[in-house]
Amino acid sequence: MVNNILLVAAVISSLAILLAFFRFLKGPGIVDRLLSFDVMTIASIATIVLVAHFANRFIYLDISLVYALLSFLGIIIIARYIERGL
Repeated sequence: MVNNILLVAAVISSLAILLAFFRFLKGPGIVDRLLSFDVMTIASIATIVLVAHFANRFIYLDISLVYALLSFLGIIIIARYIERGL
């Protein structure tokens, strides 16, 4: 039962990545593209965590944590650049 729920979560996460990628390509402004990039990184972090569970390799959790920290820093830097420049 739990594996079925996690499989549905993986499908939803993949769908979120595809929809955010579509918005990234079509987005009329830089803010839309930045937000869709952030959604893609969050959904990919969720996908990495699900892969770690299915593969029974919990070292992937460390990778997802580092990826989340780098993503957060990257979004903050880009947002500051958009707002007023570095």
